[in-house]
Amino acid sequence: MIRVFINGFSTGMFLQLAVGPVFFLVLQITLQRTPLDGFCSVAAVTMVDYFYIFLAVAGAGKIIDKSVAVPVFRLIGVAVLLIFGIIMLVSAMSMAPESFFLQPVQDYRSSFFLAFFLTIASPMTIVFWTGLFAAKAVEHGYTKHMLMIFALSAGFATCFFLGGSVLIISIFKVSIPFPVVKILNVSVGVAVLLYGAGRAMVVSGRWKQGRLG
Repeated sequence: MIRVFINGFSTGMFLQLAVGPVFFLVLQITLQRTPLDGFCSVAAVTMVDYFYIFLAVAGAGKIIDKSVAVPVFRLIGVAVLLIFGIIMLVSAMSMAPESFFLQPVQDYRSSFFLAFFLTIASPMTIVFWTGLFAAKAVEHGYTKHMLMIFALSAGFATCFFLGGSVLIISIFKVSIPFPVVKILNVSVGVAVLLYGAGRAMVVSGRWKQGRLG
């Protein structure tokens, strides 16, 4: 069972290396607010990840993958990414040096729900987890119980990676000059916008293929 846990955790950590908009949002929250705000956002991301993992283990991914609602899910995800990207970019551009050097404003509820809604806006994640679990079940011959342990450890990797990132950013935050922080925040907004635009192109391509088919 320990080997299954380690396999799940290492797989989860490997997936975390493909940083996406959620990671960038956690980064921005930690830079602009307090470490506790950062950890609140990590808690939200972990909660949603486990929710999707549970649905994937329960087999919901197979149902969604064959559902006519898939294009709607993809469109919702793209819209949320673009909206969040614009908000984050505007917020970063409006940052002023005087506000940066003042005591950071705590808003735990906002930090939690920002991360929660951005993470849950990707329901196609269930399909991804379902595919991963199915592959592992075949590759290693996992039973349902072993697959559950694998899923729990893979989800824990999210908390470990993002929590560690918040901790590191919080430690070095005080020594980072304001211009660097502003550039980082602008970069975060641009990255999320580009990610959303990329997803929009993918969804548009699939929609056109569906119409031509």
